[in-house]
Amino acid sequence: MGECGSCSTGAGPFSEGAELVEFVYNAHGGAIKNAPIPDGGLEAKCQGCGETFIMKTFVAKCPKCGGVHAVSPPRCDDPANIQFAGKGYKLPE
Repeated sequence: MGECGSCSTGAGPFSEGAELVEFVYNAHGGAIKNAPIPDGGLEAKCQGCGETFIMKTFVAKCPKCGGVHAVSPPRCDDPANIQFAGKGYKLPE
C-alpha cells in the first residue's frame, strides 16, 4: 500500500490491540476498514470467545460475540497478525 500519511501520529500498521483496530478503522478516511482482504480473507480465532471465523475485511466482528478484530494491509498474510480490540470494545457508529 506504500506509505501511510496517518502513520506519523504514533499509531500505525504495526500497532497492537485497540490501537491497531482504531488505526485501520480510520486509515485513509475509513476506506481500508471494509476493503476485502486478499485471497478471500484470513481464518481467525476470536480472541474474546474462541470462535473460529473468516475475516473477510480488514476490520471485522466475531459472528458469535461481536468481538472486534483488525489486521493491517501490510501484515494481512498471516493470521498471527490479527489484533483484538478487547472485550466490550464498540466500533464508532
